[in-house]
Amino acid sequence: MLIGEYNHTLDNKNRISLPVKFRKELGKKIVITPGLDNCLFVFTHVEWKKISERLSQSSLLQSDTRSFSRFMFGGAVQIDVDSIGRILIPDFLRDRSNLKNKVSMIGVQNRVEIWNDKAWTIYKKSIEKKADELAEKLGSVGVL
Repeated sequence: MLIGEYNHTLDNKNRISLPVKFRKELGKKIVITPGLDNCLFVFTHVEWKKISERLSQSSLLQSDTRSFSRFMFGGAVQIDVDSIGRILIPDFLRDRSNLKNKVSMIGVQNRVEIWNDKAWTIYKKSIEKKADELAEKLGSVGVL
């Protein structure tokens, strides 16, 4: 399971070093795709295959399914993790998520999220203020 929060630096060649704990879980080949809330999602190939299968089972007749599939798959790239644990973030994904020098990497169960560090700080503070309310909503539908 991918958990934890790590701060890293994006170098001048658009590479970031994956935290050691993430490297073990992710393996040598990963998929990076546009994520939600303006971050990037990083998946193992096994997890990406599961997501792909779930989305392919949705109806192509539904506009939302087509649009979301285009969003996820159109911007997805397969990346190799280099021998010292770095990954290359393509320019179009770096620009999409406004990644600058400092980034935050968040382990979220089955994926890693890569955030602009300032955007992550703002988002995290807003969620922390709503944590009790979110827990209440999730509890009412049987999640917690």
